[in-house]
Amino acid sequence: MTEATKKHQYTLIILKPDALVKSLSGNILTRLLEARLRLIGAKVVKVSRELAEVHYAHLKDEPFFDDLYEYFSGKTYGPKYERVLVFVSEGVDAISKVRRIAGATNPLDADPITIRGAYGRINKKGIMENVIHCSDSEESAKKEIHLWFDPDEIIGELYPTKKVIKENYEVIEWA
Repeated sequence: MTEATKKHQYTLIILKPDALVKSLSGNILTRLLEARLRLIGAKVVKVSRELAEVHYAHLKDEPFFDDLYEYFSGKTYGPKYERVLVFVSEGVDAISKVRRIAGATNPLDADPITIRGAYGRINKKGIMENVIHCSDSEESAKKEIHLWFDPDEIIGELYPTKKVIKENYEVIEWA
C-alpha cells in the first residue's frame, strides 16, 4: 500500500459478552493499540432488543435472531455479563487493520493468531460466538458510530453535528 492510498479512518469496535466472560478485554485492547490505533470513545452498554435489531437490521427477521440477541445482549451468560464494551478508534486504515486483527467473522475460518481464531467458537445452538464486532466499511462505521455514541461521548469531531434545544436545554446531536 502506498502513502497515497492510506486513509485516516474511524471504526466501531464492540467486545461482545463472550469476550467479557473470558476476560479478554485487556488482551484485545492491547492488540488494537499495538496497531497504532487511537481510542477516542469507549463505554459499557446494556444491549436492548431495539438496539440489537437496529445494529443487526439485516438479520432481525431471520429465525435465529432470538438466539443471536440472547448472545449479543449477554443474556446467555447471566445478568453479570449483560453488557458489551464499545469503542471508537481512529488511525490510518483503521477499518482494515481492525478487521485483520479480528480475523474472519466465522471463528472456524479465522486464522488462529487472530482474535476470532484464538477465542471464538460456534455454540451448541449454531450461533457464532466470535468475541468482537468491527465495522466493515467507512459507511457502516459512520452508521454504527451514530447508533452507539452521542457526539459528546467522543473526543474530537468525526462527523457534522448540530445544536438543538430539548426540554429547554441545548444538546449536540449528529447532523
